[in-house]
Amino acid sequence: MSHLFFSSTLRELQLFIRSRRFWATFALVVLIFAVSGPYGTFERMTFGVRLGYWLILHAATWAIAITLSLAAEVLLRERLGNTLLRMMIGSLVAALPIGFALGLIDFAFTGDWAETGNGLRRALVALPLCALFCLLTYTAMHRQIAAAATYPTSSEPPAALAPPAARQPSGPEILGRLKPQNRGPLVRLSVEDHYTEVITLRGRELILLRFADALKELGDTPGLQVHRSHWVAEAQVEKLMRDNGKLFIVMSDGSKIPVSRPNLEAVRQRFKRFPG
Repeated sequence: MSHLFFSSTLRELQLFIRSRRFWATFALVVLIFAVSGPYGTFERMTFGVRLGYWLILHAATWAIAITLSLAAEVLLRERLGNTLLRMMIGSLVAALPIGFALGLIDFAFTGDWAETGNGLRRALVALPLCALFCLLTYTAMHRQIAAAATYPTSSEPPAALAPPAARQPSGPEILGRLKPQNRGPLVRLSVEDHYTEVITLRGRELILLRFADALKELGDTPGLQVHRSHWVAEAQVEKLMRDNGKLFIVMSDGSKIPVSRPNLEAVRQRFKRFPG
């Protein structure tokens, strides 16, 4: 049980480590704090010192909050059905160690050891910030976390790694990676960070698979890669349309898929029946 808990938590932590969106958000927040200098740091520190202070502070607090949020998400998965609630519990618990971490960081920069004893007070101050952080994290990463949560938690091999005979997919091989309720006629594939989003007439699901490998598992399904991040099923194309001079494919699910310049001619040839 403990092995599965740690492996699941580490797997979800890797989502953040690999996410460009996460690191861009982190860098932006650190820069905003360094430039604005809240909590008196603008008056007490030069810009270089402020940048170092807020970089260390955010690195420590984000690491604690994310680790405990994801640990709670994994630990409470079978007890609470709401992912946001599970993460919020872990994030609020993180306020206590964050409170003491803030004291140690302040001591490192100010040399005032007296302030480190106010960990409980700092934890209370950190509570609303932890809640806000959890909400932002969930908004940005909940789809990837949900995808990671669908991995098997037993010692059996994942369905994606099982022999083809064991999966017995109906249709293209890629359908065998989906939950049974999502298996149906393909509509499109799209890149989502390190995942491929598979959209069928019965639902959509993120799978941990490179887009190039996903395309190989389509078999002889009639369709076309129209963009480096999108593949569309020919049977589900509704029409072509232009928007601000750019060509888009409108799918049966209502989505508008952009056509990249290198694929314009191939799209026009394949979908001659549509004006565009």
